[in-house]
Amino acid sequence: MFNSLSERLDKVFRNLKGKGYLTEDNIKASMREIRMALLEADVNFKIVKNFITEVEKRSLGADVLKSLTPGQQVVKIVHEQLINLMDTEGFEVKVYNNRLTKVMMVGLQGSGKTTACAKLSAFYRKKGIKPMMVACDVYRPAAIDQLKILGKQIDIPVVFEDTKDVIKIADSALAQANKEYTNLLIFDTAGRLHIDEVMMDEVARLKAHIKPDYIFFVADSTTGQDAVNVAAEFYKKLAFDAVILTKLDGDARGGAALSIKAVTERPVAFVGVGEKIGDLEIFYPERMASRILGMGDVLSLIEKAEEAMDMEAEEKLARKMMKNQFTLNDFLKQLQSIKKMGSLESIIRMIPGLGSKLPKDMKIDDNALRHVEAIIQSMTDKERERPDILNGSRRLRISKGCGRSVMEINRLLRQFEDMKKMMKKMSTPDGMKQMERMMGGK
Repeated sequence: MFNSLSERLDKVFRNLKGKGYLTEDNIKASMREIRMALLEADVNFKIVKNFITEVEKRSLGADVLKSLTPGQQVVKIVHEQLINLMDTEGFEVKVYNNRLTKVMMVGLQGSGKTTACAKLSAFYRKKGIKPMMVACDVYRPAAIDQLKILGKQIDIPVVFEDTKDVIKIADSALAQANKEYTNLLIFDTAGRLHIDEVMMDEVARLKAHIKPDYIFFVADSTTGQDAVNVAAEFYKKLAFDAVILTKLDGDARGGAALSIKAVTERPVAFVGVGEKIGDLEIFYPERMASRILGMGDVLSLIEKAEEAMDMEAEEKLARKMMKNQFTLNDFLKQLQSIKKMGSLESIIRMIPGLGSKLPKDMKIDDNALRHVEAIIQSMTDKERERPDILNGSRRLRISKGCGRSVMEINRLLRQFEDMKKMMKKMSTPDGMKQMERMMGGK
């Protein structure tokens, strides 16, 4: 997501930063480039016009033109305006463990609504909430079966009835939720390929009956301005509270994420960033703006690491590294922690200064990690602790066990030894000073 937009903006800003001073002419030229980049990203043209007007006005201010770093000042202004464009204005979903919160999911068919129900359920269960899902999409073939399968995968109960009466299903769900002390009840509602009166009347009746605490409009971000236009129509008829944008890991150009708040006046609450059930994140405008401008997203990266890793175990591992006692068993544990954080590509794109340098069409193969994991798991515990005993016959046995070539095993062992040498060097006083210089210290 945003790869093409990020590349275009990065080119504009590199050009600006290369100038010793800014003039009205080169600022206007840059604004034209930014305008084209936003329009190509499928951002609503009225929003683009207002955005460029505001950025240009601020960029032509005396504080920027007289600044020692005018190019960086313009980047700062664009960053702030992007945040304003996506601002959630402090919107927060409040779910409590001592009372029932009711949530309705609405949207068109194919937007990822049913999967979003499961993702939201799993998200809040991690926070100690007891969720339950309700199958109120009674028209789409296999919609109920899909929700039941997802519920079974994540061990979350699903309420369904052999009826097309959504009010009856809702009453059954409310009774069961009260009986089982459920904290969060998520209603999956019917969608259509386009907006129609029958669908809107049904969700309106369901809303009036259950009186939900929150209504989330689920939008497929890959549809760009279509998603924004549909959201506007839904809001007129249903006045939803917030948006869940799905498929932001796909080929989304970013237009929906940048436009939807300005068009509907409703914030984006969550974003789906992958196909796995755990791939749902709270939407933070400032973090998204940083990603768009290639600044990375350190806070999200830290949160993913904290969630995936046992911090006490990581501290012990760090001490072993510093003492040069790091083994292939430790390396395997590190790989497994990294896998929990998500795809390698998503992790790298969060690293400031690195993610923006990746080509937009570059795909990082996560199979590489699985191959390394398979090689190490085909070793005995003694071999993992003492890789120096891995002679030719042992390597051949490992190769047959994991289905990888001896050449790959040799390469992994060389890389592991090189890494140990680097860690040993870094543990010395000179190595620590060198690392400080690399991190920007004196």
